[in-house]
Amino acid sequence: MISSIRAEYNSAFTEEKYFRFLEDMNATFGYDIEFRVSETPIFIDKEFRKKIERAGEEIVDVLVAPEFKAQSFAAIPPDLRVGNEDEHTNLLAIDFAICEDGNGGFTPQLIEMQGFASLYCYQEWLAEMYRKHFPIPSSFDNKFNGFTHSTYLKRLKSVIVGNQDPEQTILLEIEPWKQKTQIDFYCTREYLGIPVVCLSELIREGESLFYKKAGKKIPVKRIYNRVIFDELLQRKDFANLPFHLTEDVNVEWVSHPNWFFRISKYTMPFLKNQFVPETHFVKDLKSIPDDLENWVLKPLFSFSGQGVVFDVKEEDVKQVKDPSNFILQRKVTYAPAVQSPTGPVKCEIRLLYLWDKGEKRPQLTLNLGRMSKGKMIGVRYNQNLDWVGGTTYFLKKIRIPGNQGFGAGGGSSKALQSCSN
Repeated sequence: MISSIRAEYNSAFTEEKYFRFLEDMNATFGYDIEFRVSETPIFIDKEFRKKIERAGEEIVDVLVAPEFKAQSFAAIPPDLRVGNEDEHTNLLAIDFAICEDGNGGFTPQLIEMQGFASLYCYQEWLAEMYRKHFPIPSSFDNKFNGFTHSTYLKRLKSVIVGNQDPEQTILLEIEPWKQKTQIDFYCTREYLGIPVVCLSELIREGESLFYKKAGKKIPVKRIYNRVIFDELLQRKDFANLPFHLTEDVNVEWVSHPNWFFRISKYTMPFLKNQFVPETHFVKDLKSIPDDLENWVLKPLFSFSGQGVVFDVKEEDVKQVKDPSNFILQRKVTYAPAVQSPTGPVKCEIRLLYLWDKGEKRPQLTLNLGRMSKGKMIGVRYNQNLDWVGGTTYFLKKIRIPGNQGFGAGGGSSKALQSCSN
């Protein structure tokens, strides 16, 4: 998105460099990454960076409002509610499409959001690997709010591990070593020193949980939860485990399972600003729009984009069995934001926030990028194309007021107003 840097990067790129990049990544943990990693990161300038930060903060304003918890309570299915919910999520991810703004520039448009875990460790490692193998200008960084590699990992550990022993803090997933995102589990284990545990491996004794390590029972005090409910409900073989995710146990959650539902596509109809496309619950539609070709039909909770209808027809809307769990969202048009040697590429950016206990607002820390030449953006949909897949954004660094060094962004309106072009 910065033409001069894009031209320099593309000119210096070779397939041999890309091969060595992938080879190095796969060799680091002795595991071949199963999703496609793009040939390039994405570079964005100060103007768009400010726009994306503002878009995120306007959504955060809604999430921190006193009435949000009452508004979002209905999002939690009664049979999936978990007790001992905390005051706010610890983790927040907000996805934006990169679109044209009508004035020759770009603007972010909200696609979805989640109060749930994302690739907080892999994305930092990926940025380091891009730097190692490709010419990334030193005036650009992948992190916001002035974080360095070390200070970012310190904050991440504070949020995920807290005051607990890392051995008693677990990353919990369904068959983790069969997940396509398992590269993040290797990175998490490396950066945070916490074990990766399958839901089926947990042992419950009263209100306490344990897992076994070298034949010894280790108490679980804190759970970094990576279990997606939609996947869990599809796994009938996990229905009769010693511990069910909805049962009250004496553990701390990161993030608490209820936030998976509270901050989700369910939240989108409540958001009204220039960065959020018009969105309605199907149950609230007074009439079906005449221009359905301009809308997308989405289930509120689905695994990896399943159930999304892009070419919506009237019967699709009428046949929705549970209209309270579907939204109709106005389509956005992705811009051909990145010029690759083989044609223009569409992009999404995910803003990753960390929200420690007692803080009034989450803090923007990191990003995740996805590139596509097809209808679907997810990495699983672009396997046979080039210059697409998972990536990261590098942002032009700025001086942050009160910060001795340079950072890649600001997390508050005050910080944004202070930045100079």
